Amino acid sequence: MPIDAAKAVAAEPRSARISWGHKDVQLYHLGLGAGVPATDPDELRYTLESKLHVLPSFATVAGSGLGVVSGLFGPGLDVDLAAVLHGGQSIRLHRPIPVEGSAVSTSKVAAVYDKGKAAILVLRTEAADDEGPLWTSDAQIFVRGEGGFGGDRGPSPRIELPSREPDKTVEKTVREDQALLYRLSGDWNPLHADPEFAARAGFQRPILHGLCSYGMTLKAVVDTLLGGDVSRVRSYATRFAGVVFPGETLRIRMWSGSPESDHVQVAVSAVERDDAPVLADTVVERA
Repeated sequence: MPIDAAKAVAAEPRSARISWGHKDVQLYHLGLGAGVPATDPDELRYTLESKLHVLPSFATVAGSGLGVVSGLFGPGLDVDLAAVLHGGQSIRLHRPIPVEGSAVSTSKVAAVYDKGKAAILVLRTEAADDEGPLWTSDAQIFVRGEGGFGGDRGPSPRIELPSREPDKTVEKTVREDQALLYRLSGDWNPLHADPEFAARAGFQRPILHGLCSYGMTLKAVVDTLLGGDVSRVRSYATRFAGVVFPGETLRIRMWSGSPESDHVQVAVSAVERDDAPVLADTVVERA
């Protein structure tokens, strides 16, 4: 069997030094659709080096990517990329990410769960620089056809949304070329660019990276509810509930709770497909 759960979890963590600069940050933000309108002062915080701040979800691509694809080929793993979907993502920030930085990134398979017809790999990455920890990131990778090995099913957390109307709703259009631009930040999975590969994976055309919709959503929360202050994000977690196709519109609904609440709940859907779910069980912890 391609996945040996015990061997994968027991494997030694892999460490590498990563670095990034303002160009990497700007490219990432542009891949999320930042910079519209180009002269908007709020957008210049994402695009102009003299005013730049770093959206916390940049942690998923810092140093040319989270290592999700490379992490699928370690000890105990031999995975067909056409069978892979990103099931969920969480990030905990230990402090704001600097515009220019260098860190040691350590990654490991933290868990392998058996969902019957599929396996879930939890790929954990921790980054630290000379001043200490920067972030901890967990990617939950859904591998079709690799379950049924008798392992632990793992947690199945579901977060109920408030019954009232959202406090804020914004809509963001995904450009036709957005997946092609976003992949330049390090996720080269051909599922997001090659029509033939996408068809082999069961899709009518290439789909947007889940982490792109993840970043777009966090940007919307920061800009709408956190006064544009990226340093207020403490953690951010989601479950990828459905795919997005370039050209579609994301409807991002936000519930901020009371002024004293430290959590924002979010739900994201695809407008053109009758609000088909895109991100679910999504929570931003704020300062």
